[in-house]
Amino acid sequence: MKAIDVIERYSKIIAPANRMHYFPLVPVRAENAKIWDIEGKEYIDFLSNAAVQNVGHNNPRVVKAIKEQVEKLTHASYIYSYPVEPLLLAEKLAEIAPVDDPKISFGLTGADANDGAIKYARAYTKRQAILSYMKSFYGSTYGAMSLTGLDFQVRAMVGELSEIHYIPYPNCYRCPFGKEPGSCKMECVEYLKEKFEGEVYAEGVAALFAEPIQGDSGIVVPPKDYFRKVVKILREHGILFVVDEVQSGMGRTGKWFAIEHFGVRPDIITVGKSLGGGLPISATIGRREIIDSLPPLSHAFTLSGNPTASRAALAVIEEIEEKNLLRRAEKLGNHAMKRLKKMMDEHELIGDVRGIGLMIGVELVKDRETKERAIEETQKVIERAFELGLIVTHFNGNVLRIEPPLTIEEETLDEGLDILERAISEVEEEK
Repeated sequence: MKAIDVIERYSKIIAPANRMHYFPLVPVRAENAKIWDIEGKEYIDFLSNAAVQNVGHNNPRVVKAIKEQVEKLTHASYIYSYPVEPLLLAEKLAEIAPVDDPKISFGLTGADANDGAIKYARAYTKRQAILSYMKSFYGSTYGAMSLTGLDFQVRAMVGELSEIHYIPYPNCYRCPFGKEPGSCKMECVEYLKEKFEGEVYAEGVAALFAEPIQGDSGIVVPPKDYFRKVVKILREHGILFVVDEVQSGMGRTGKWFAIEHFGVRPDIITVGKSLGGGLPISATIGRREIIDSLPPLSHAFTLSGNPTASRAALAVIEEIEEKNLLRRAEKLGNHAMKRLKKMMDEHELIGDVRGIGLMIGVELVKDRETKERAIEETQKVIERAFELGLIVTHFNGNVLRIEPPLTIEEETLDEGLDILERAISEVEEEK
């Protein structure tokens, strides 16, 4: 069977709402940071299945855990019984999460974890209003979609939750207030105060939802002290601080959770993607009194707390701990950033390089002065890199997404960066 045949059959039967086309990849096998397609071609993976495979594709520890579990107990709903595996996972998440006296609520994907966080925040505070960020992304369920500040087209078609309000995210490369780092007076923090004075009643706000590093808007890293200043304001008004770690968590940035880089402790953390090592599982981790605020069955899914997915997640955490992958993510991230910034010196197409650990964005621009987004050129780089054997995608049209497994070999990382640079060079030269 050829790749083109599979792709044509997809177009006939799979809903377009489920997908996004970047390149004609039909994967049939994967190992650590490499994928082989149906025709036998090998690729280096800088995507990690959308930051899912933090411990590498088909990680032996995870595969072994899954095999052992499915032979004993594939599923037992923890709605009605007490399987041990989700209990052990919950205890481990409570141990590593920077949340005071936490309790855990399991789900199936990061989006439903964010839906849960909305429910818990509103139930606990007895308030309805939610603050979110412009250009944020929280998922595709109704609640998560309503929080998202990137694309309002679908909401115009299908509706949304009420009482969601937005504030600008601190983007130092594309400051929404037109400031440069040298002239910045943290206008983004002052805007929150003005929001409470001119639009939203602060004592009616349940929570602020935030990505510690904004992912889908282009790997945007806030100033180091931004969240400390914001959380201070939130505390003054009894507003909860909810952090979406679906993409940035589980070691991706060199910490268990990216918010740990910013010196604040959230009231709720949501995780998904990489938690299950490829199996569907998510978690909402919140302070005990917050998670206890909802009655039984008010945020329950038949397959949540699945023993097999829980066992896989435990194996992911064990692998990160025993292989010291937090340190490895930091080390390889520093190495990649150094190489990418050197590329930036040599290629005018690169306007900015930013990130923490192995969560890196490379913004491509037509002109460094105007910062006009190089949308067409970015797609050409992605397509050429794919032809050369590298899987890389974009965020926001013009930001290359560099998120390989934390277990990638350094020589494989360098090989991938070599391919990326060649693709950029060829697009610049219009080959």
